[in-house]
Amino acid sequence: MAALANRASIAFTVDVIEAKAEEVLAQVPSWLWDGERLPVPVEDIADTCFGLLVRDVEDMTSAPGAPQLDAGQALSGLLLASRGEIWVNAAEAREWPPRRRFTIGHELGHWVLHRAGQTALFCRHGMIEPETTRPAPPVPEDEANRFAAALLMPEPLVCECAEELRLNVRVLAARFGVSVAAMQVRLETLRLLPDYMLR
Repeated sequence: MAALANRASIAFTVDVIEAKAEEVLAQVPSWLWDGERLPVPVEDIADTCFGLLVRDVEDMTSAPGAPQLDAGQALSGLLLASRGEIWVNAAEAREWPPRRRFTIGHELGHWVLHRAGQTALFCRHGMIEPETTRPAPPVPEDEANRFAAALLMPEPLVCECAEELRLNVRVLAARFGVSVAAMQVRLETLRLLPDYMLR
């Protein structure tokens, strides 16, 4: 991640990240996803559209070049770009299936936005999926989070479902296969929530 930290001055704008996620979704073959069915099949997109193998792995530190972790730290996911693989923390995936989907979207974001010149990108637990109690992640991690949000929760579908479900964040999260926290952030980003529902 150190190599990525140095590129903070050339960050992608939110609009560019949204557009890149929209481009990915527009290129998904209709037999894979019709543009309306939820949740968005992120693992199938990674596999079919990008040739990335998604693996649930028990020991994430067994990855080539895995960083030393401090006590209590864990890797949620990683992109092994040179091998064409996304590794997902199997224990987290079992405990929080929406986190698994977000992690795949996040690592796919690194593939689309950051893979040039990288052989591996490692993402610690606290860097994936936005939550209100954490400090801001490094720029590449924030970009990958935004990409995952735009991919898993496409703006037109979120707007349509938010109106249909009267902004019921829990039901929306379940429909899109994401966490309540991720849906809350997405609704805020799209400015769909009234003031009384903002964090």
